[in-house]
Amino acid sequence: MIWGIMLIPVLLGALWLLLTFTDTWLRSYLFEIKTADYAHNLMIKQSLVTAVWVLIALAGYTFAKRIIANVLARIAQLLPQYSTVAQNIFLALVVWGAVGVGIVMFMPVTKTVIQGMGIVLFSIFLYGLSFTMLLENTLKKGLWAYLLRIAGISMGAGLLLFVVGGTGWRHRDFMLVTVTANGFFQVFICAPLYWLIYQRSLSARQQLTSLRTALGSSSANLDFLRSQINPHFLFNALNTLYGTALQESAERTGEGIQRLGDMMRFMLRENIQEKILLGREIEYLQNYVALQTLRIQSSPDITISQHIEDDVHDLHIAPMLLIPFVENAFKHGISLRKPSQVVISLQIREGILYFDVRNTVHEKQDHDIEADKNGIGLENVRLRLQLLYPQKHELVVRQTALEFFIHLTVRLTEKV
Repeated sequence: MIWGIMLIPVLLGALWLLLTFTDTWLRSYLFEIKTADYAHNLMIKQSLVTAVWVLIALAGYTFAKRIIANVLARIAQLLPQYSTVAQNIFLALVVWGAVGVGIVMFMPVTKTVIQGMGIVLFSIFLYGLSFTMLLENTLKKGLWAYLLRIAGISMGAGLLLFVVGGTGWRHRDFMLVTVTANGFFQVFICAPLYWLIYQRSLSARQQLTSLRTALGSSSANLDFLRSQINPHFLFNALNTLYGTALQESAERTGEGIQRLGDMMRFMLRENIQEKILLGREIEYLQNYVALQTLRIQSSPDITISQHIEDDVHDLHIAPMLLIPFVENAFKHGISLRKPSQVVISLQIREGILYFDVRNTVHEKQDHDIEADKNGIGLENVRLRLQLLYPQKHELVVRQTALEFFIHLTVRLTEKV
């Protein structure tokens, strides 16, 4: 706060100096018709006034921004069920009021302007009424039932305008044009738009509900499996196999068993958490790639390359978010009969994860039972990203005749 107050005169002086310098260039013609002292004094005074008004506008913007943020937060607390609708209405009213003030200050207020401002205000009212009552009540009856209600409300509001506005009868033509234009605009433009927005939001909510149900079912199944199988027994069995492989000098087998054990430990202990360290997710991914590399090590036509940064600090990520893309690459991009390639890249820049996976594309065989299942895993990841990282991720999927490519960016957090 103190630093902000001290910065005001510095900012004012810098802005004043800049405006004075530019004004000297823009109004150079004054030196030809006035004296130099008069021109300089005029430019200095006008630049100071302009600089003060700019600072006042900046302060007003900052003040209004904080007030609006506080009001929106308060609305979300008081109306949790309709917080989004209430926030949209509040922002629309703020914009409507700002436009109205601008028109009054800088433009002539004509009948057309009054009609337009009134119609927009009524549209904001109908938006709130539609998304809190009308759309939900008329959803099963269809679009025509909703349009009829909007038409009835518009007509009722028009009649009320005639009755309440005592001077309305003296401007019958103006009132009639306003009511007619408002009804047409609400019924044929606003109402279909509100219906479309509501249908899309309803579909999105249903998808999120289905995804939550699927995730809950998967979690329940995982808990059931964990209750049926003792992890310690599995780890002891893998350790026994690992020791046997080393005694028999089967180094590749031993390495595979060790990595498989690390992956199982990750699945049973960390996969059930909401967020884990990015380093643990990367370690699981590297173990998976290493196991696949052991499997195809004897095929010289298969190339696996990866560039994965290890310096990930304390960033956290949802578990098992990256591995489906790599699994898809090995599943559909590796052929033991044709040259194949899988390229994996993972980088971190200013808390943003950049993840790229590229693999060759092979023609599917007629007897391939997985031919109709391509993309299901990627679609599940897409839904998880929408649920876990809304407005914080970007997923690009591209496929050509020879190559399949995904690019994922996710803004991560340092704390769970």
